[in-house]
Amino acid sequence: MELQSKSIFVSTTGSDTNTGTIDSPFLTIGKGINSMVAGDTVFIRGGVYSLSSTISISKVGSDTGWYYLYAYPGERPLLDFSTQTSSDGIKVNGKYFHVYGIDIKNSAHNGIAVNGSYNIVENCRVFENRNTGLQLGNGASYNKIINCDSHFNYDPPSGGDADGFAPKLNVGTGNYFYGCRAWQNSDDGWDGYMRPADNVTTTIENCWAFMNGYLKNGSPSTGNGNGFKMGGGDTSNKDSLRHNMILKNCLTYDNRVKGFDQNNNRGSMTLLNCTGYRNGAENYKISSFIRASESLTVRNCLELGNKVSLATFAVQQTNSWTIPITVTAADFISLDTTGIRGPRKTDGSLPDINFMHLAAASKLVNAGTDIGLPFNGSAPDLGAFEFDSPTNRQEKDQFISEFRLFQNYPNPFNPSTIINYQLAVNGYVTLKVYDVIGREVAVLVNEVKESGYYSATFNAATFSTGIYFARLQSGSQLQLKKLMLIK
Repeated sequence: MELQSKSIFVSTTGSDTNTGTIDSPFLTIGKGINSMVAGDTVFIRGGVYSLSSTISISKVGSDTGWYYLYAYPGERPLLDFSTQTSSDGIKVNGKYFHVYGIDIKNSAHNGIAVNGSYNIVENCRVFENRNTGLQLGNGASYNKIINCDSHFNYDPPSGGDADGFAPKLNVGTGNYFYGCRAWQNSDDGWDGYMRPADNVTTTIENCWAFMNGYLKNGSPSTGNGNGFKMGGGDTSNKDSLRHNMILKNCLTYDNRVKGFDQNNNRGSMTLLNCTGYRNGAENYKISSFIRASESLTVRNCLELGNKVSLATFAVQQTNSWTIPITVTAADFISLDTTGIRGPRKTDGSLPDINFMHLAAASKLVNAGTDIGLPFNGSAPDLGAFEFDSPTNRQEKDQFISEFRLFQNYPNPFNPSTIINYQLAVNGYVTLKVYDVIGREVAVLVNEVKESGYYSATFNAATFSTGIYFARLQSGSQLQLKKLMLIK
């Protein structure tokens, strides 16, 4: 099948009477979006875009025909909605849209409102908005929020509704957060409060929530002040609504009230390898009833401070408060939070920190139970961070369990990019690059390889701007990745 795609460019120095090319960019993001068809990418050049009205995204793609709204490589556009008087900053009502690398501030309501399904919001920052940073609602389902930051959001005059991230109210099911940070939002870091949705599931993995319930200047807010508020309803339905929450490898500390909070959630809650520390009232507060058909599971979790209140029906296993080990400051490399708000890595992932990482001599290392999450050593550690000794790293490098083609980096790129891949077994391997109409344009690997990690470089200095595809094959195994060349 012939693939069609084009790149469209938007710049603060452009004009909507231009052609939308890199040398003749549009001025407004809305013009760029309206010009798209499935497979196209709108690149937003760096700079400050002063906006007074919502950017609406309503196009509907498919799993084979996505829409892409990206920051231009190496640049960071800031959308400033200071003059907006109502509504959200970006409203994603469509499907199969990937929003990447954009900053949003000062929206009159939510910085980003996701109401559609099967969208990805990645490596975005939402801050100082006049309600929640990023909220999912109106049936939004199966969206992925990846490596995003949400902070200093405050809704005047009360500060009681501005969360960092909020899959709440009438949200749909299957939404997933990974690698996100929420701090100093006037209400909660994450809020799963329901009305009228019921029996939906949200997964939050490798995310950090800290100092929520405080304002930007450090003073306490009047909001709830929890790190992860997992659900519940209000008034007539406060004892009935279920938000089934799954939290993995999450860290919460220094929130004004609670770290992990049930609120009045009546659904299932699963906390695996989570860490709570120095939250005002409780590190873990899940002590009320749930529906008889639901369950509360807490495994391999860790806290420092003896602030845990769990219901008697909780299924617990190898948590720091259930095993005969007294947790002290000596169990950690550091309790200094330096770097927790620091810049992300070049791929958008969370920064490396020492805070709350286990010390080599801690008895919490290898003290957990295998629950299916990756771990180093002889058994999982307790808490959000696995201790990774030089020996563990060497062993891990020697064990490869799957055939995999990784996303190239950087992507988009100019003129070259690195493509990493791994092989679980020895075999004949080809790594080739194709253009959008299926023509082979480069052969990067064509030989027998042993099991291991490998890297190849694709130099596209002589190629035209556009979409390309990397194709890795070994025997019957085949994987593809989309590459974006921008010149």
